[in-house]
Amino acid sequence: MTRFWYTKRAKFGNQRGFTLIELMIVVAIIGILAAIAVPLYANMQARARVAKAQADIRGMASAVTAWAAHMGTLPSVLGLLTAIATSPQNITAGPFMAAIPTPPSTVWGTAYNYAINAALGTFTISAAGDGATVSAP
Repeated sequence: MTRFWYTKRAKFGNQRGFTLIELMIVVAIIGILAAIAVPLYANMQARARVAKAQADIRGMASAVTAWAAHMGTLPSVLGLLTAIATSPQNITAGPFMAAIPTPPSTVWGTAYNYAINAALGTFTISAAGDGATVSAP
């Protein structure tokens, strides 16, 4: 029985571990990889927020166009897109959107900007943030 413990200890005693220099090199390599990956990740997040804003604005622009085709005029506010609308010919339709989307982050503000040019019969939906401005007529 003592022979078992002696041979076990002898095997552990012959094993070597990593030196401090080797561990420091591994930590340095991990630090360099992290320094490269973090800015790339932040850039991807900003691009994703811009893409979300573009998709939201395209959806709202389509809903405004459908509402205008049904009603004959542009909606005064985006909130009208979420309700049932009755046209001058007494035809009901809608809602044209389930809910008005919110901007991707607080940097983009609390709501999308909606502006109407009644003289020309046009509209603009826009938002700005992350160094980019997104709009759609």
